[in-house]
Amino acid sequence: MKLCRNRLSLMPQAALLVVLVNVSCSTLNQRENICNCQPLLPDVADYRHNAKHVPIPSSPPPIAITVQQILGWPTDPILPPDQPRLGRELLPVQVAQAFLVNASENPGDCDIHLEIAAIADLNTPRVIIETPVDSEYCPNRQSIQATLAAHGFTLDTSHGGDLVTPLPISVLGLPFEDFEHNRGSPQVATVWEIHPAIVTFH
Repeated sequence: MKLCRNRLSLMPQAALLVVLVNVSCSTLNQRENICNCQPLLPDVADYRHNAKHVPIPSSPPPIAITVQQILGWPTDPILPPDQPRLGRELLPVQVAQAFLVNASENPGDCDIHLEIAAIADLNTPRVIIETPVDSEYCPNRQSIQATLAAHGFTLDTSHGGDLVTPLPISVLGLPFEDFEHNRGSPQVATVWEIHPAIVTFH
């Protein structure tokens, strides 16, 4: 009888433990949801924010370019922080073949920050591409996170960095001219980005 009472007395604690674990897991899942990120910084703190957070137009057809071409694009003096898109920034482009070498999620603006290279080499020059937190990019953000997870790489605001093995991808998006600041790894070799960008893994 005493043994039964002991078992019964443990049941509320066990039930409480299950509830706490479930709540913790729910909180973790919500925090790590790639489409549910809450930016730590206001939009005004983001350079040319309105120019970056736009849809990728369906026309005209994207211009085929390479990573090497992006690396060779001439740059302008720093543009004003409210500068609308202009010039090549208005035309969609597609990089049919590149290698993803670095991935992270910026907690400041919640954009997925990716670095691509022309070859599968972590030491070669890189170009930044970014997939915004805007809802229209949610399916692609989920695809990026899930594909990287399948390769043993965790992508969220607390995890990121160079991939052990670069992955072949293609990129569709709009060119964007940023300015020189602490934007990524030392291998990033241009202020030009593809931002916004949609990524397809091969």
